[in-house]
Amino acid sequence: MLVFLDIDGVMVPAKAWQRPELLKDGFPAFSSKAVCALNKLIDTDTTIVLTTSHKARYTLEEWSSMFSSRGVVVHHIASLEDNVHHLSRKDEIVNWFSQHEVHEDFIIIDDDSSLQALPAPMKEHLLLTQSMIGLTEEQLAFAEALL
Repeated sequence: MLVFLDIDGVMVPAKAWQRPELLKDGFPAFSSKAVCALNKLIDTDTTIVLTTSHKARYTLEEWSSMFSSRGVVVHHIASLEDNVHHLSRKDEIVNWFSQHEVHEDFIIIDDDSSLQALPAPMKEHLLLTQSMIGLTEEQLAFAEALL
């Protein structure tokens, strides 16, 4: 399974009135609810594909370490390409799919409502979170239905 994963508004709730807690690596802590939900969704065959705007700031090895230090065990991690052309998230994802053959289940987890404009075959796999709440276990039933 592929999990296309945003960070801000998914793993780190976006609360403008509250500065997120930064861990030793300088990146915000993940919501414990989001960690619990993601851990229930993924397994050893899952590949996390980072879609976050932070994706180019760290190597995949650093991302793997950051997930691990926040309680998420990721066995396979990848990333969309660096967004050098300043594409929208929707266009980044559409471009990725145009360059890769996908023969497995996938889910796109993001808080960006512009992803509602994804082509129908991709939009059917979209789990849209609320920015200030992030990913929750309550959304897992919906995620499982998408898969």
